[in-house]
Amino acid sequence: MKPKSLNTATRNQALDRLRATSAPGAEPLDILVIGGGVVGASAAFDAAGRGLSTGLVEARDFGEGTSSRSSQLIHGGLRYLQMLDFKLVAEALRERDLLLRRLAPHLVRPLPFVFPFTTPVMDRAFIGSGVTLYDTLASGSSRLRGYKGRAVPFHRHLRRSRLRERFPGLDPAKYHGALEYYDAQVDDARLVLTLARSAHSQGAAVASRTQVTGYLREEDGSRPEAERRVTGVQVRDRVTGEEFEVHAKEVILAAGVWTGEAQQSAQATSGLRVLASKGIHITVPRDRIAAQGTVGVITQTEKSVLFLIPLRDVWSIGTTDTAWHEAVDSPAATASDIDYVLEHANEVLGESLTRDDVLATWAGLRPLVQPVKTDESASAKVSREHTVMQLAPGLTGVAGGKLTTYRVMAEDVVNFAVASTFRDRASITGVLPLLGGQGYGEWTEQAEDLATRYGWDAQRVDRLLNRYGSLLGELVALIDDDPELGQPLRHAPSYLRAEIAYAVSAEGALHLDDIMARRTRMNYEFRDRGLRAVEEIVTIAAPLLGWSEERAAAEQAAYKAHVEAVHQAERVTDDAVAARLIAEHPPVPSQESEVPKL
Repeated sequence: MKPKSLNTATRNQALDRLRATSAPGAEPLDILVIGGGVVGASAAFDAAGRGLSTGLVEARDFGEGTSSRSSQLIHGGLRYLQMLDFKLVAEALRERDLLLRRLAPHLVRPLPFVFPFTTPVMDRAFIGSGVTLYDTLASGSSRLRGYKGRAVPFHRHLRRSRLRERFPGLDPAKYHGALEYYDAQVDDARLVLTLARSAHSQGAAVASRTQVTGYLREEDGSRPEAERRVTGVQVRDRVTGEEFEVHAKEVILAAGVWTGEAQQSAQATSGLRVLASKGIHITVPRDRIAAQGTVGVITQTEKSVLFLIPLRDVWSIGTTDTAWHEAVDSPAATASDIDYVLEHANEVLGESLTRDDVLATWAGLRPLVQPVKTDESASAKVSREHTVMQLAPGLTGVAGGKLTTYRVMAEDVVNFAVASTFRDRASITGVLPLLGGQGYGEWTEQAEDLATRYGWDAQRVDRLLNRYGSLLGELVALIDDDPELGQPLRHAPSYLRAEIAYAVSAEGALHLDDIMARRTRMNYEFRDRGLRAVEEIVTIAAPLLGWSEERAAAEQAAYKAHVEAVHQAERVTDDAVAARLIAEHPPVPSQESEVPKL
């Protein structure tokens, strides 16, 4: 798979391809995917890999919804063992190991966790038996795929003295030891972006900021409109305001928490009932929690699981699990959410964290799905985690699931959609690495040479390899052409100037917020959400995007106002008030914030 860039030029080309399907006598797409989150982007990658003509449209930025607001973990789900759902755990562990070994070894890295014991005998026996089964299921999965050895080390028990060495930040008086086991972590936004770009590189027409405003139906006066086959969609280019039709043989809806609104617009005779559950995370400086090396903590609260997760420069702590009844466009972390996370974190830490330690927050909405069949002839494939269903003839929906099993969900929904048309086209996503994965090992062998050539320390080289894999070659080519791009940002020195240029020229960033929140993660790594770095970032991005001085100023003003709205939301206790603050200050300027949603 030869890497292809995503940028304004390729977006325009994709829109031309989508628009061309409505020309007289033109062939429709085989598959059109609506929704550029992790499942939608993966479905487009899956369909394009089967040789199907494929389109992917996303109303905002790739992964801007739930998919960039997770705990950033790739894991089997220990809690499902308590429910005796061994099949689901085995499936998730299989996908975890597949990502680590073959599909995305650059993006997905092993991460050890300690599970501390409050009672030395009962916890060690109960938790130990569960994690033993967890690791055994993972070993079985590896053997079935023909691998030798394990993708991650087997768990081990820690006595109290060793736990104090391994994670001195924990309360030394409370815990009698721990169990240390492995899962994996990933930058979720970068995973989604890589999937979208991989789909594009496989030939899919991929366009962000392209919103579906209606559904096309076949002409058949003998049947009610709701029973006619869906033949495509009406879309609006949110950059120019242009509206046009896209025709497709099969349409896949992967809209996450927006599924209900989209179904109403499509007048679906069957449906997926998707409920939104809010989960928030806070970040604190790495030096506020002492640990030996890179290791996280997992423990249970009365309502959810508590994770202390080491990211590159900060700790992430979460999460919550509360029903969300406001607009799904505007999830927000409130003061109550932050206090809840701090309270439970302080129950396990030896030194208490305060609100002054909190650098930033993020809030995401989990799509909890139930199939609702108003037409008893409608078909569905339902698992504990996700559901695939025919919403109307020609329209297939998928919802639910979790980040770890995104590939299975995508394969399921494409299989379902093409069962009667292209059933001979098998999925290849289980063997095809994502962009940056193929040749990654060769680039890791060059780490010392890269450090010497560009004056980088080992930590920077490792971080760049973790973000770009073998695509790092494209980044260093920019630096070779313009050595100034090899310099760190003045107010965000963990990022190079080249990474901003690359975000625009190769990774499809169209707005300042795309860069701050998803191409980089400055929105949660800094107390000011990266505002001090904005001016320098805009000087790099504006010429590449063709921004005027007025447009550049509008981008900065919109991002600054949004950051202040987030800060205000973090000081209130009511979800409705917090959501209104976020909704009133969208992170992008111009007409985009005024376009009505489905």
